[in-house]
Amino acid sequence: MSGTSGTKNVGEAISGPAVARPRPTAPAVQTPVPAAPGTDLGTHEVTNQPPPLAGFDPLACDPALVDAVEREGAGGALPTLALLGEKVASEEFREHARLANENSPVLRTHDRYGRRIDEVEFHPSWHALMGLSVGWGLHAAPWQAAPGTGAHVARAAGFYLVSQLEQGHCCPISMTYASVPALRHDPALAASFEPGLTARMYQPGLARPGSKTGLLVGMSMTEKQGGSDVRAGSTVATPSDDGTYRLTGHKWFTSAPMNDLFLTLAQAPRGLTCFVLPRVLPDGSRNAIRLQRLKDKLGNRSNASAELEYDDAVGWRLGEEGRGVVTIIEMVSMTRLDCVLGSAGTIRAALSEAAHHVAHRSAFGERLADQP
Repeated sequence: MSGTSGTKNVGEAISGPAVARPRPTAPAVQTPVPAAPGTDLGTHEVTNQPPPLAGFDPLACDPALVDAVEREGAGGALPTLALLGEKVASEEFREHARLANENSPVLRTHDRYGRRIDEVEFHPSWHALMGLSVGWGLHAAPWQAAPGTGAHVARAAGFYLVSQLEQGHCCPISMTYASVPALRHDPALAASFEPGLTARMYQPGLARPGSKTGLLVGMSMTEKQGGSDVRAGSTVATPSDDGTYRLTGHKWFTSAPMNDLFLTLAQAPRGLTCFVLPRVLPDGSRNAIRLQRLKDKLGNRSNASAELEYDDAVGWRLGEEGRGVVTIIEMVSMTRLDCVLGSAGTIRAALSEAAHHVAHRSAFGERLADQP
């Protein structure tokens, strides 16, 4: 495996390098080289252990990925995917992946003065991972491309690569990607939100969707009494005179609760219907979306998953009343595609770790890679 260290940042990789000339008087800044860990521990010496897996070329190690990208008409994206692969395999982002999972998100229902805020605090490494995937357009950028350009194939390959780095942050990336075809059931809502959804700008924090450059979407369907049987949902949506609906109910599982918009299901007068709820309303006030608790999970720990309640929350109807499942299934289907990509990426990451280990560790007089 060859060691590489990318010098381009996310913006340069997407838009081309910006030429920045240093001032003549600026002193040279030398990056310190970290000291190597100690191997002589006094009681024993650490030997026969593999070095950290970093700096390899994910594309060179995975000819099946390269063949698939070329076969499906996205060969022109391979140079860009190679640059993304450098990031995925870098010590910097592998450390971000570790830190994001070591430091789970924290729910803050109230501020120090007792005011309701319903916010989730994330470690800076979570934001670094999100910035990487959004900056490379893995969320929704392909929906801007013309059909037949291979944009969705290239995006699938990129999602497969970042899944090998860290899977938790892939959840909001996937839901944002999947939301666009569902939103297009309402041209007005799609026109309002698609520019923010497809922008390669990660912009966390609660603010009016119309005031933000970049937007993210979540999905909220499951309820206690129904689970996967979403038609058993009891959340109620009441029409208002201004064309909006008021939603009241409890959702048992909502992933990425700090996203800007949520597609959710509720019982309208004519049956189960899909709605779009913003975290912040057009007047700048917070929508009545109350985060009750974060889920304690075996995996996906870097990503916040929450129980939440709609307490007369404002939403816009998406699609026809009574056709909620038909509408939201567009989003569900696209996220399931990403589940397959993410699973393949996780298996690939496990294979890379195993191959690296057996190449550097010996047992019974031979390298493990050379043993039967």
